[in-house]
Amino acid sequence: MSLTRHFNRGRDLARSASDCASDMFAPLTVIGRGLRVQADWARGRWAATPKDRRGPTLFLSAAVLLGIYLLPHGPLIAVLALMASAAWAGRAPKAAPAEPEPDAADLRLTALYAALTPYLGGVDEPSPLYSLDGSYKSAFSAWEFDAAGRMTALDLAYPAYFTDTEASARAKIEQVVQSKAGRAREYRFDWDEESNRLRITALAPLPTDIAAQHFVTTPGEIVLGFTDELGSHRTIPVHQGGDTVQQPPVIWRTGPRSAEPHLLALGAAGQGTSTLIRSIALQALPYGDLVLIDGAGTGEHACLVNRPGVYTVETSLHGALAALEWAAKETERRIAALSTARHHGVTPPEDVSRPLWLLLDHPTELSELAHAEGRPDPQDLLEVPLRQGRAARVTVVIADDLAARDRISTTVRATTRARVVLGPPGAEAAEAALGVPLDIAPAAQMPPGRGYARIGTALPVRLQVPATVDPLDEEAPPQLRDAVITLLPHRDTRTEADADVEPAPTQPAAQASVPAEAAARGPVVELTKDTAPVRPRTAWRV
Repeated sequence: MSLTRHFNRGRDLARSASDCASDMFAPLTVIGRGLRVQADWARGRWAATPKDRRGPTLFLSAAVLLGIYLLPHGPLIAVLALMASAAWAGRAPKAAPAEPEPDAADLRLTALYAALTPYLGGVDEPSPLYSLDGSYKSAFSAWEFDAAGRMTALDLAYPAYFTDTEASARAKIEQVVQSKAGRAREYRFDWDEESNRLRITALAPLPTDIAAQHFVTTPGEIVLGFTDELGSHRTIPVHQGGDTVQQPPVIWRTGPRSAEPHLLALGAAGQGTSTLIRSIALQALPYGDLVLIDGAGTGEHACLVNRPGVYTVETSLHGALAALEWAAKETERRIAALSTARHHGVTPPEDVSRPLWLLLDHPTELSELAHAEGRPDPQDLLEVPLRQGRAARVTVVIADDLAARDRISTTVRATTRARVVLGPPGAEAAEAALGVPLDIAPAAQMPPGRGYARIGTALPVRLQVPATVDPLDEEAPPQLRDAVITLLPHRDTRTEADADVEPAPTQPAAQASVPAEAAARGPVVELTKDTAPVRPRTAWRV
C-alpha cells in the first residue's frame, strides 16, 4: 500500500473519530455552555445587588439549599433541575440570517423606471413595458455602474407609440434620466428610432489643464479646443501636466478652400468667449494679420496692442467703425487684385495672399451704442467681409453673449457656419445656436471654456477651449500667463525693462483709442523674437 493511500485512510479515520466524538460529547458541551451562561447570569445579579442587601440574600440562599438538602432525594432533584436548565440555556438556537444590504444599482434602476413610467407607460396597453407594478428588467436590457455606484451606461426600450421624433418629447425623457442619474455629468443620448431603443452613456469630463501652446497643425487650421475620442478622428501632441500626451482636437479649417470660413461663438458671461478669441488670435498671428474689436471694452485683449501683425485693437465705436470700413474696402481690394493676378496668370501679391483676421468680441454692445447715436451698425459693415471673405483670405470670428443672439444680424447668422456654444445652454438655446438639437445633456455646472462646437453640417461635439488667460491679469496663474506671453509675437513689455528702447512706430488714426494704461507704459520695446515674414502695411493713413 502506498504512502498516499495510508495518508488518505488515516485522514478519513481521524475525521470519523472526530465526528463520533462530537456526537458523543455534544450533550456535555451543551450543558457546559448552559452552566457558563447561568454563572454569568448569577454573577451579574450579584453585582447588581446593593451591598446592604447581599447579607440577607446569602442567608436566604443558604436556607433554600438547606431545605433542598433535607428533603427526600432533594439533592438529586436539584442536580437534575440544574442540568435541565443548563441544557436549555446552553442550546444553540439558529441565528436569523442577516438581511442582505440593498443593491445600489437595483435601487437606482427601480427609481429611474418609476420616474419614466408616467412618460412611457400606456393605460390601455395589454402588456405595457412601463407600469406601476412592473419591473425595470422588462424594459432595461443592459446597464453599467462605476465603483462609486453611479450609472455609466444604460440601454432601454420604449413603446412604439412614443413620439421620439419630437424634440420636446425627447427633452422630457432626457431631463428625467439626468435628474435620476446625477446632474454633475454629461450624458449622450443615442435614439434608435427604428428599433425603439435608447442608449444612454455618461461622458467622462474633458481635461481643463491644457494651456495655450504651439499646436501641431498646418497653416489655416485652428484648434478650437479638445474633445473626446468620439468627437475627433485624429490626435495631436500637447503639453499637459508636465508630460506630452495625445489629445483629440476640434479642428476648424479656414482659407479659400474652407466650406466654413467664418465662426460665431456664443456663451454667457464668464464662460470663456474672450478666451476663445485670444486662443484663435495667438494661432493666427504667425500666418496672418489681425484686426481686433473689443465691443465690451473690458480691455481683455490689451496684450495684443502694438504687436507685430496686429493692425489695431479697438474698444470705441469710432475706432470700430473706421476699422470695419477699412476691412470692407480691403476685402474688395483683395478680390480685385486676386482677379487681376488670375487673369494675367501671375502670382498674387504677398499683401493679398496673406490671411486677414477680423476678430470681434461682443459687437452687439457697439450696435446698441451706434443705434443710440444714429450711426451705422458695425454689423452691417461686416457684410462684404462675410460674403466675399473666403475668396479674399479674410476670416471673421465673432464672439457674443448667448442672450444677445437675437440682436445678431441675419447676415452674420447666415454666413457663420462654424458655431461654438460655451457654458450649459438650454435645449432651445443650443438648437438655435448650433442649428440642430443637441444630443448631449449638459452638466449643471461647467468650468470656463467648456461647451460644444459644430463645424458645418457635422454633428455637435464637446469642446474644452485651451486655458488662454489674459497675461495682464494679475489674478491669473503665473504659469498660464507665461504660456500666453511665450506665444505673443514678442515678449511682454513688463519683462523688458533692461532692453534697448526704440521709438514707437507711427500709429494709424483708428489706433488713437488705445487705452491710457497701455500708453502710460511708454514706447514699445522691439524684441529679438522673429516677427512675421511680411510686415503689415498701414491699415489707413491720416
